[in-house]
Amino acid sequence: MIRKLFILGSIAMMMYMDGRAQSITGRPLSLQECVQTAFANNLDVKQSDLDMQRAAVSWRQSKANMLPNLNGQIDHTLNQGRSIDLSTNSYVNQQQTSGSYSLSSGVTLFNGLRLLNTLKSSQYAYEASKMELQQQKDQLMLDVILAYLQILTSTDLLKQAQTQADVTRKQVERLETMNEEGAIKPSDLTDMRGQLADNKLSVINNQNNLEAARLSLSQLMNVPYNKDLQVESLRADQLELNYATTPDSIYQIAQQQLAIIKAADLRTKSAEKAVQAARGNLFPSLDLGAGFYTPYSSTARDSAAQKIEYYDQLSNNYRTYVGLGISIPIFNNFRFRNQIALAKIDLKSAAYTAKTRQIQLKQAIERDFVNMTAAKNKYQALVDQVTAYAESSRAAEARYYAGASTVVDFLIAKNNLDRANVNLIIARYDYVLRTKILDYYQGKPLW
Repeated sequence: MIRKLFILGSIAMMMYMDGRAQSITGRPLSLQECVQTAFANNLDVKQSDLDMQRAAVSWRQSKANMLPNLNGQIDHTLNQGRSIDLSTNSYVNQQQTSGSYSLSSGVTLFNGLRLLNTLKSSQYAYEASKMELQQQKDQLMLDVILAYLQILTSTDLLKQAQTQADVTRKQVERLETMNEEGAIKPSDLTDMRGQLADNKLSVINNQNNLEAARLSLSQLMNVPYNKDLQVESLRADQLELNYATTPDSIYQIAQQQLAIIKAADLRTKSAEKAVQAARGNLFPSLDLGAGFYTPYSSTARDSAAQKIEYYDQLSNNYRTYVGLGISIPIFNNFRFRNQIALAKIDLKSAAYTAKTRQIQLKQAIERDFVNMTAAKNKYQALVDQVTAYAESSRAAEARYYAGASTVVDFLIAKNNLDRANVNLIIARYDYVLRTKILDYYQGKPLW
């Protein structure tokens, strides 16, 4: 029976995994779907989420540390020989059973605001961990966008290479017919065949690049690799060539939007409160305590030497107490002062990290804005170049078949057009990537 259940469970799991794979590869995936799948499956994101949960527990404990404690204790003892009679507090030399019941509670009234500052420090640390989780997702999202665009780039380049090969193949077939008729030089045919071999190699290279891009995206999403993985193409309205903003305005927005900046600032605030909490150890602490206690002894007797019953002892022997205690730190091997010194170092480190994040962000925005502008200018120049080379290629083809030029002239014109088309495809997606990065800095939707 167990074996049958195991087999059925295995079949069900295989069907589930197959269905999950089909859901990934059965249709082109949108950018949003790829990002969401990566968020759900990425182990680094899950680890960062656990760090956030750990920080949340620490924060809850810091709040709980400010509440009174309450503890109960029950003791029962069987004594043989010389022992203390709890009813008379004198020594007896006989077998006896004794017991005691107690409740105690205590609360810290003041300890240099150490508990309060620790609470605030842990709260900031929890908020920082949430931002760090978001930063982990942001970085993963950018990686997914890059892989996604690489698939689109490789797909378009593959189509371009296949088109080039098809056109060249037709030219070879035509020249083979003309060569049989003796209408061309044999070298024209061999040159064109060499061009076809070059085009076929380009198809193979672009196919390999496409498979590598699919593998990269699959690994980022943590799903099984599938050679049929497809993604949705970008719409024409997603290519906006007038990116109306400046690096300074992007930086100002990014400081308020980006999780990595918020996380660094929160870590600094947490470190500030940690310093104040460490200073609290130098102050006296005031504690309030209260409790209840009642004992029982099997040897307890009244004035008439009669045994006192169990419940009578519990009600007659109880006592309560309440008290205040003050603890004054005088000398503790410089432990508290060294804790303060370490906390100050942690604060400086957090401040340096926050400043470094701001500098790196500003430099990254300036670099990416320059790259975006260069990509736009390159794309616009390549549009004009493709238009010009397309006309030149048509003219060269007409001259060649009219016998007014050589096959070398025709191939040069064709290669110029092919190379320009390839460069245009690369420039188009390079520009899209640059704008996506700038959109990310400003917290804009990326799909």
